[in-house]
Amino acid sequence: MWSTSHCPRARLVVKTATKLWSSKPPEPFCPVPSAQLRSQAEKHRRRREREKTILSAQHNERLSHSVDQTFSLCIPPPNVTGTLHLGHALTVAVQDALVRWRRMQGYRVLWVPGCDHAGIATQTVVERRLLRETGKCRQDFNREEFLQEVWKWKNEKGEEIYHQLRRLGASLDWSRACFTMDPGFSRAVTEAFVTLCDSDLIYRSENLVNWSCALQSAISDIEVETKDVSGPTMMSVPGYENKVEFGNMFTFAYTVEGCDSEVPVSTTRPETMLGDVAVAVHPDDPRYQAFHGQWCRHPFTNRLIPIITDTIVDMELGTGAVKVTPAHDFIDFHLSQRHSLLRPSVIRGDGTMEPLCGQWLEGVKRFDARQLVVNALAEKKLFRGKKNHTMILPICSRSGDIIEPLLKKQWFVRCDTMALKAIQAVEDGQLEIIPSHYTKTWANWLSSISDWCISRQLWWGHQIPAYQVELPSLTTKEEELWVWGKSEKEARQRAAVKYGLNPDDISLRQDPDVLDTWFSSALFPFTMLGWPEKSSDFLRFYPNSVLETGSDLIFFWVARMVMLGSELTGQLPFRQVLFHSLVRDKYGRKMSKSLGNVIDPLDVIHGVSLKRLQEKVKEGNLDPREQLVALEAQRKDYPNGIPQCGTDALRFALCSHKIQGEDISLSLSQVLGCRHFCNKMWQTLRFTLGVLNDNTTPVRTLEETTPLNSMERWICSRLYSTIVQCEQAFEAYELHIVTSALYSFWVHNLCDVYMEYVKPVLLKQNDRPEVLSNKDHISNLKQATISVLYHCTSLSLALLSPFMPFITEELWQRLQPFRPEALAQTSLCLQPYPRSAHLAHWYFPEEEKDFLLVQDVIRITRSLRAQCGLTKEKPVMWVVCSPSQAQTLLRFGSAVRTLSRISSLQIYCPDQAGPLPSLHSTPPPTGCFIGVVDNTCQLHLHIQSGIDIDKLIRHLSQRRDKLLPKLEENLCRLQFPNSLTKTPAQIRQQMESRVSALKKELKSIEDQIKVLQEKQSMDNCS
Repeated sequence: MWSTSHCPRARLVVKTATKLWSSKPPEPFCPVPSAQLRSQAEKHRRRREREKTILSAQHNERLSHSVDQTFSLCIPPPNVTGTLHLGHALTVAVQDALVRWRRMQGYRVLWVPGCDHAGIATQTVVERRLLRETGKCRQDFNREEFLQEVWKWKNEKGEEIYHQLRRLGASLDWSRACFTMDPGFSRAVTEAFVTLCDSDLIYRSENLVNWSCALQSAISDIEVETKDVSGPTMMSVPGYENKVEFGNMFTFAYTVEGCDSEVPVSTTRPETMLGDVAVAVHPDDPRYQAFHGQWCRHPFTNRLIPIITDTIVDMELGTGAVKVTPAHDFIDFHLSQRHSLLRPSVIRGDGTMEPLCGQWLEGVKRFDARQLVVNALAEKKLFRGKKNHTMILPICSRSGDIIEPLLKKQWFVRCDTMALKAIQAVEDGQLEIIPSHYTKTWANWLSSISDWCISRQLWWGHQIPAYQVELPSLTTKEEELWVWGKSEKEARQRAAVKYGLNPDDISLRQDPDVLDTWFSSALFPFTMLGWPEKSSDFLRFYPNSVLETGSDLIFFWVARMVMLGSELTGQLPFRQVLFHSLVRDKYGRKMSKSLGNVIDPLDVIHGVSLKRLQEKVKEGNLDPREQLVALEAQRKDYPNGIPQCGTDALRFALCSHKIQGEDISLSLSQVLGCRHFCNKMWQTLRFTLGVLNDNTTPVRTLEETTPLNSMERWICSRLYSTIVQCEQAFEAYELHIVTSALYSFWVHNLCDVYMEYVKPVLLKQNDRPEVLSNKDHISNLKQATISVLYHCTSLSLALLSPFMPFITEELWQRLQPFRPEALAQTSLCLQPYPRSAHLAHWYFPEEEKDFLLVQDVIRITRSLRAQCGLTKEKPVMWVVCSPSQAQTLLRFGSAVRTLSRISSLQIYCPDQAGPLPSLHSTPPPTGCFIGVVDNTCQLHLHIQSGIDIDKLIRHLSQRRDKLLPKLEENLCRLQFPNSLTKTPAQIRQQMESRVSALKKELKSIEDQIKVLQEKQSMDNCS
């Protein structure tokens, strides 16, 4: 991703020890600390932040640079069952960078941590634990006993997530941490349910739901994943020892009552035919027109089932006739509504066949029953064969089970009206979605949204605050009577008013089901602030400023928050939604435990051995076959484990990716590159502190620091431009632009150029006679240089602080003894974020523009030196250029000499009308080694001896061979028909300049080869 070269070793000796803080005695400064020392520094910084309670919104208000603006957001509450992976780490890194940036800008910042109770996942984990430790399953406990076990587990393991968040440097307001099963949160969930019921937005109905037999619970539509099956495929299914085959189409016949005819039907699920209530054909299908309105005899139940016609039937699929099983297929369910058909269920919630199927099938697992039904049909000579079939299997994302549509009475949220409001909010600009291309996804999904089933057949979660009413006069069980309330007492009063009875005469039974976990999560942005109470936090921080989350949660969480937030509070829960990309491994694969590529961020931060990585896999709940795959993948990808990288390096690497683009393929080598950057920062501070310790004059304030020469004006202007880039990119949430700009400034501008340039100045080794003869000038120049270096380093640390809070705080504290003015705040994270408006006196655009030529000259000079094998020698260099280029090189002459490692810079302008001071009137001597900067600028390196002529000729020949195809390609473009009329003038001018430069460079190469060959001949003759 970046160059990993280290900052050039400082030649200065640190004569005095630097101080961490004024209250501590001096201690030796470690230039590049070991991993252990870096870890200790991060630990100290975390403790320091917590001890000072600097992360609360109240503390922000007391800052001297505070502004009357708020910035609030919530962290997507991670599941209490799990541990964070790199996807979570990206969320934390991005959100924390935004939070720290706004806090340093003086905003009143609130970032609330939270944890989700994760109904299905938590209950599953605890059930497995109880089975492993006690040999008991959930049904061996009553509800209260089981919930005690869950709370016991939560209290033991639930803090692990918060521990990881702290290690990632998340500057959350920990005093407001909330758990979705906390009493206050539970009251808010009850309030929301009752309010939505009163508004007729929640209703109870018998409907087909997506059912997981493994969980024995309903799940929502968006928790159903799909798998394409292109033919016979063996798949593992929970609860089955052997794999089950999918991808077949089975055909069997129904005999038509009253005649010697049959109707063949095709199905992928023959086991459900016991619940068939009709055979459907297309009204225009000529094969079955004679059977319209007739009846078929069911071969096992002996029931008569009608042959119905409907245009929904696909005449080209299978036999063109389909069995209708309303209780186990969504399309068939709608057919039953249109044709008033019965809906008998033949599969139970645990995935076994119902008694309705007969003794031969009762209690048999559904996929085992499939073959039994096929065999029975064959015995009755009704089976007509099977063939390969491409199909889409619905799979439970929670359990991996094959979804079974079942007919259940459940609670549903009516979504259509709320969804239209959510679409309108985006269209009207009230809600901004970033990146904007997700607005189409948003509108498409919400415009076709189904009602949301919120019942879950679990014990862990918010028990639904609805009560079934039993009246003394009600003798039939056919009709269910329900009321709801914030408590059983309130529900009883509602029932008494509704049915005109004495409350004491009414029996209530609370629904044993719990609410979908996503229902409570959808309330998080306002419930975390005290809703339904109008608390001071709610009035101040709601709506939230922004929601930042992964794009995979757009339906699970974001849309539901917008719908419920708008309905319950009358306001959108946030003004902006920022979606980041998904984190994948270096191969582009999705993170999956079964692939062995899920990485704990703490393992990247602290390092981990391969042995420990594999132990973690074995401690998990993977299927033995998946475990083997995961272990082998780890041995391949991490043969030596994961090296220690540190929090700052991980955060910086994550934020360096374009989060609003395609999915992020993260490799550890990228994080290691950022660790090298951390080392370079330490080395920069070593040099800076060495200079400051040698200096006897106080550093000037930022306002008083005025750059004196071209190089100082350039580095100051580069810092100003970098700050402008950061300001613009932060506002647009383009964090990768911020990190790229900061890395480029620190490494390529501050370290590689400016620090290398100032070393002779600070070491009093400047080779300019006019400077050496003026001690006052030297002192003034040195003092200005030290002040510029100090402020460039200090401001850069402040700019990097949102991304790398620990190392920047540590290094910034070491600079504080030399600070020219007193500070109100003693932590970097509370300092004002650098603003371009405060550095207008450091902006010199001409210097930045002109230095581009200087950089090219230095780069090509170094290349020439490398070609000639020069190491310590400092040859004379001639530059043949235009007058304007000569003026630039004269201004930056000291930088060119120092950074190019030449003894003298001679400038010749063949097009100069009159002589200019410091310019030569004669061209460079013959026999020089030539480098081409552009079509008007050439470098001539005058080297007397000590070169390998054969090696240099080979190198120049290889360079010539590379340039010739480029020249031909550009000439072809210029000579292409209609190129003159179709190519824009600016582009054509650039191409012509490129061709001119290539021709000039090729000519210089030919000339150099000729000179070298002549020299080689002379050497051979002598």
